[in-house]
Amino acid sequence: MSIRPILESRSAVPTMEGAGVKLHRAFGFQDPSELDPFLLFDDFRNNHPRDFEKGFPWHPHRGIETITYVLNGTVDHSDSLGNNGSLGAGDVQWMTAGSGILHQEMPHGNAQGQMHGFQLWGNLPSALKMTAPRYQDVQGSEIPEVIDDDGTRVKVITGEFWGKRGPVDGIAADPQYLDVFVPAGVRKTFRIDTYRRAFAYVFEGTAAFADASPPSGILLEKEVMGEEVNIRDMSGDRTLIRFGTGDEVTVQAGEQGVRFLLISGAPIEEPVAWHGPIVMNTRAELQQAISDLNNGTFISPAH
Repeated sequence: MSIRPILESRSAVPTMEGAGVKLHRAFGFQDPSELDPFLLFDDFRNNHPRDFEKGFPWHPHRGIETITYVLNGTVDHSDSLGNNGSLGAGDVQWMTAGSGILHQEMPHGNAQGQMHGFQLWGNLPSALKMTAPRYQDVQGSEIPEVIDDDGTRVKVITGEFWGKRGPVDGIAADPQYLDVFVPAGVRKTFRIDTYRRAFAYVFEGTAAFADASPPSGILLEKEVMGEEVNIRDMSGDRTLIRFGTGDEVTVQAGEQGVRFLLISGAPIEEPVAWHGPIVMNTRAELQQAISDLNNGTFISPAH
């Protein structure tokens, strides 16, 4: 067993998107090889409707998949192929944009006016860039949750973990997407396939993640699972932790416990030509997509 080193730990950055939605971006529009096959991750969390109610009006996507996970409030969505629906608290939508769609997402607060969710963009390999668009809308009640004896809870959104398989399937990057809660003071180790790129995103509480790298910055030596390891202290709310190669992640929960997403996927390792919500492999393909948008041929008719 080898602990994955922490390559980077950073706070999500306040950003404005859509028609004026305030959110925090953990990564996006940077070197796409860093977290290949993942391109972007946003945390949209607000307590005031004025900060999100104008939503994300009609916009295009091609060549990617978008994964929306709602914790509070609802998100109404519709697209140019006639699909529409609503995601409630605990629900997930995995949208494969493929050859292209135009869609909109309009968030609404809960009874207290609060809205909270995440959106992750996953890249598509060249062979699937122009595949037919499809949706997987999953209700929260369909997502299995595993509870360990120490109180650790893991919701398995996609992939397999602790004998449970998430309901979202057929995804190009074969990802593992987990929503993890570790109680106060508990140390926990999670296995991750060695060949996957992986990151954690802390959104409640605090934790220290074990680090296999040589000490640098503020690191503490602690005993974890009977071994002396370096612990990077402390990762709190809205913190991204990007891991290097290894097959496990060990976390020490803080005084209030910690809740985080643990996400990994198989890298695609192909060239990326990227312009906003359109991600292709070559500049020529990108220019073709923009031309298709301009001349009205971006959307293939529904069959």
